[in-house]
Amino acid sequence: MEKYYRVIYHGRVRPVERKLRNMWINFGPQHPAAHGVLRLILELDGELVVRADPHIGFLHRASEKLMEHKHYTQSLPYVDRFDYVSTLANEQGFAIAVERLLNIEVPPRAQAIRVLCSELSRIANHLLNISGTILDAGGITPFFWMCEEREKIYELSERLCGARIHCAYVRPGGVSQDIPIGFMDDIHEFCMKLGERCDETEDIATGNRLYYARTAGVGVVTAHDAIYHGFSGPMLRSTGVKWDLRIAFPYDGYDLYDFDVPIGTFGDSFDRHLLRLMELRQSIRIINQVIDTMPEGEVRTDDSKVSPPLRSEMKTSMEALIHHFKLCSEGYVVPPGATYTGVECPKGELGFYMVGDGTSKPYRVGIRSCSYNHLAGIAFMGKGLLLADISILIATIDIVFGDIDR
Repeated sequence: MEKYYRVIYHGRVRPVERKLRNMWINFGPQHPAAHGVLRLILELDGELVVRADPHIGFLHRASEKLMEHKHYTQSLPYVDRFDYVSTLANEQGFAIAVERLLNIEVPPRAQAIRVLCSELSRIANHLLNISGTILDAGGITPFFWMCEEREKIYELSERLCGARIHCAYVRPGGVSQDIPIGFMDDIHEFCMKLGERCDETEDIATGNRLYYARTAGVGVVTAHDAIYHGFSGPMLRSTGVKWDLRIAFPYDGYDLYDFDVPIGTFGDSFDRHLLRLMELRQSIRIINQVIDTMPEGEVRTDDSKVSPPLRSEMKTSMEALIHHFKLCSEGYVVPPGATYTGVECPKGELGFYMVGDGTSKPYRVGIRSCSYNHLAGIAFMGKGLLLADISILIATIDIVFGDIDR
């Protein structure tokens, strides 16, 4: 009797009041919609999310500390592995940071090639995110279409530098080698067909009432919240804030090209989907301008203390052979100084804080990754959503864990 009731000995017996407790579940790190090793602890009241608590650290590799024990050029492969969906855009930011410490200029042709590579990375990133979001909402077909286009970009990367994903192509002082013959013609043909794929995806998904119902009003962010939490890239622009580092602080000759910065209105998942589609079309526009205005000349700086000599020179010149040996074994000396360099990567602002101490290794490397702040925003964006909407929210935030756990 006393197990269920508290007995009061004055003739009346009252039942103990029972309370319902919320359910706590783990969303990930094995969940396929977690887009990486994300452990999201959700407190559920039925199907409604009361609290979302993202846990990270399952992929931590201490890249910043490792880069402090490597020569500047040896650190380049680590940069490739941050945002492994758009590697060439990461390399561009690292190379510009080192160039500012060295105070060297990059030839115009190398700058144009960098812009070309960066916009190809942006296209590859947005193709995966748009199709992945549609896949999480239940639409399979666009994923196959866009993965086929991404495969073409990987083939172009392989022709450019021999590697499909981790390219290590953009170097401090320029790029490792010139573009091959016929490369720009193939890129032009690729861009012509890519527009058709975008049109087909818009026909099947953007105008679909089911996809609209799954994404509209999910993960709404106001402009004030986005700025307060340090959002950047499409996450910030979807709220109506027109902020793009390629226009605010132009680098690598972005001020020479004519392009628009699309912005959203409501800051929800559907706005982010539309914004990435528009950014994809603007990247095609930039690439066509680069192809039309590609300058002639060198692709690396003429400073022999930074840029390694050509193979043909090494076979005939002892000085070139010595320079190559010294650069590969000891690296180049960077004068004392500090820099923060931010570039507009596909997911947002990627910033490199680097301190040089007069040696061939950086004293301190700090990286402001694109996805870290956005992932932290799940805590307030996920509150009040249904459990089924969480996977859509994670997809449109566009996170990658090489970037977060670095």
